[in-house]
Amino acid sequence: MPSDSYFFAQPHFLRIAGLNRLEVISLLDKADSYVEQSRRRQKTSDRLQGLTQINLFFEPSTRTQSSFEIAGKRLGLDVINMPIGSSSVSKGETLLDTAVTLNAMHPDLLVVRHGASGAAELLSQKVDCAVINAGDGTHEHPTQALLDALAIRRTLGDLDGLRVAICGDIAHSRVARSNVALLNLLNVEVRLCGPPTLLPSDADRWGAEVFHNMDEAVADCDVVMVLRLQSERMDSAAIPSKREYFRFYGLDRNRLSHAKPGALVMHPGPMNRGVEIASDIADDLSISLVTKQVEMGVAVRMAVLDMLATARNEAI
Repeated sequence: MPSDSYFFAQPHFLRIAGLNRLEVISLLDKADSYVEQSRRRQKTSDRLQGLTQINLFFEPSTRTQSSFEIAGKRLGLDVINMPIGSSSVSKGETLLDTAVTLNAMHPDLLVVRHGASGAAELLSQKVDCAVINAGDGTHEHPTQALLDALAIRRTLGDLDGLRVAICGDIAHSRVARSNVALLNLLNVEVRLCGPPTLLPSDADRWGAEVFHNMDEAVADCDVVMVLRLQSERMDSAAIPSKREYFRFYGLDRNRLSHAKPGALVMHPGPMNRGVEIASDIADDLSISLVTKQVEMGVAVRMAVLDMLATARNEAI
């Protein structure tokens, strides 16, 4: 069982921006301790028994929603997945009315994914429980950044001084924003790469070097993280064609050869094979951390749930 010698003073978990280095390292350390629990035959504990977790996902999700559900159950939480399609939201109920309704049920932890940036923070102001941001619009996806960092740390050790390239659809990526903020806290050199149409105008102020040439961006990098083209959020003119996009920004063996020998490859999923990444790279377990990212997702979300619940209990 993990010790309680960790530090996390936040009432909610809404963003990486605003966390300090000690809080991030504490979360990673606690998550690290939960990896082994998830690998045991007996995976559940009664650590948070008696508490209730509600998962409220307004956008489709496979990895994030299922891993939050598994994480809660492994900690002994009562976990409820709210089916948005058959809820009052489908009848026109507002987000705030939904929040008031859920708050009246006295949950302890509320996990929220929403298409609007800032939705999780708005909910946190209207409910009495701890709110966890599972992705809000194009703003942040903080637990994804944590699990990415944990996957790198368990493979390469200390992150200090590493060089990471994040490539692809940066403009629509909450994953990119959270990762840049977290990696900066851990003294990682971050590079962003994508076509001008898929890079935010303020990307050069994020704390990362900006590239438009993929070969230059991945040169001498320890890790190359590839992002999905979020076609549902972009104008059709953002790229000429998927074939043309792969030619200039897809990760294949030739392009990866510019990175450091043995460089690791990451993708937050879901993957568009042959669009942003070649299948032979995604499936090469000697360099691909894709499945490890999924595994680390459960451990990280266990850590976040645990530390939020513990912090609130101590505050009462």
